Amino acid sequence: MARLTTSPKIQNAYTDALPASQGLYERARKIFPDAVTHDNRRMQPFPLYVERAEGAYKWDVDGHRYVDYWMGHGALLLGHNPPPVRDAVREQALRGTHYGACHEKEVEWGEWVCRLVPSAERVRFTASGTEATHMAVRLARAATGKRHVVKFAGHFHGWHEGLEIGVRPPYEAEPEAGQLPEVVELVTVLPPNDIRAVRERLARGDVAAVIIEPTGSHFGSIPAPPAFVVALREETRRAGALLIFDEVVTGFRVAPGGAQELLGIRPDLTTMAKILCGGLPGGACAGREDVMSYLATKSDPAENRRAKIAHAGTFNANPLSAAAGVAMLSSVADGQAIRFANQQAAKLRHGLNEILAREKVSWKIYGEHSDWKIFFGADAPPRDGSDQSVAHVDWRRLDAKNAEQSRALRQALILNGVDFNGARALVGTCHTDEILAETLAAFAAAIRAMKEEGFV
Repeated sequence: MARLTTSPKIQNAYTDALPASQGLYERARKIFPDAVTHDNRRMQPFPLYVERAEGAYKWDVDGHRYVDYWMGHGALLLGHNPPPVRDAVREQALRGTHYGACHEKEVEWGEWVCRLVPSAERVRFTASGTEATHMAVRLARAATGKRHVVKFAGHFHGWHEGLEIGVRPPYEAEPEAGQLPEVVELVTVLPPNDIRAVRERLARGDVAAVIIEPTGSHFGSIPAPPAFVVALREETRRAGALLIFDEVVTGFRVAPGGAQELLGIRPDLTTMAKILCGGLPGGACAGREDVMSYLATKSDPAENRRAKIAHAGTFNANPLSAAAGVAMLSSVADGQAIRFANQQAAKLRHGLNEILAREKVSWKIYGEHSDWKIFFGADAPPRDGSDQSVAHVDWRRLDAKNAEQSRALRQALILNGVDFNGARALVGTCHTDEILAETLAAFAAAIRAMKEEGFV
């Protein structure tokens, strides 16, 4: 069946159901570029505006309740307002939100990072994941004396100039608006999972670091085979380049020590955010003591100028984020929450694929950890719920955005009481069997609505 380019029935129902969200959008258009404060929150004709959240649910400004699978862009493994984090933040807020000084909670938070993350010999807190990857690249250049960085097509490492290239088609290392060509020229974008291409690029001898999302781009939307990551560790070590794991999403989600614990691979540097901070703002860079020492002040002024990276930051290790981070990391340290979230996600992926098989829709739900992703371009419907492999699908097809279908599905799900980002979803310990059943019923209704309009 031919696909439509618009979805009048679903979109009209969406508009009719959300007058308060539409009203806020009209106000936001007069204030913010694109009317939003994060690119991924854009949606036509207007985005959803949320008033509050608790556990697996959130409520919009029109009073509708939704099962939430955004989970704070991946930061909320325990769901919204988990008691340990909520109580820790409340207690800290009463004691002060910003001391402009060192404090005990930052030390305790750092101890948890070093205890859980295998590569974390030293750690430095930042105000975001983007700042953490920026720091990691600068540390790598300082430690190696080399200039170039290698990244992989489709992998996102924050929005700073040094790495925000090759994320979207055509995946070229070309400057985007406002980027300096001379900075972009220092970054090589390689095809994902191609160790031969890595080996050839490293052979030039000018690479300071290779950075990778260790489970694959966008939390495994393009899965990275463990054998490739193992080979990447060996090749970087042989070439004298540092290996940076971007664990902003995978950290404390795929294992208490992140993907590096799960894979048994120790990178030279690791970047973290999201779960690290329990849902509050923040990030961190951690790694080898000798590399992290470039953040340390030297006794000799001349050496300080040569071998010290200046790093200030008003909100580094902010007391509120530190309190939330300690509460979160102590809650996930034994791995039980991670295992439960993985289990619930596996149930959900199975059930969603069963619906696609029954409805004869040529999509596929896949994932490996506490997530579910949609491959809109599958050649045939899943055979059954367990048919989830995308191992032989070209990475460009997996990374395709399918904007029309994605938006229509998200709006159809919103109309049935579920919200996610349109292509990927995160699962938490809050997603009980009852909530999974609610999600599956909503998904089935959304699929039927999309079939009626010719979207599938």
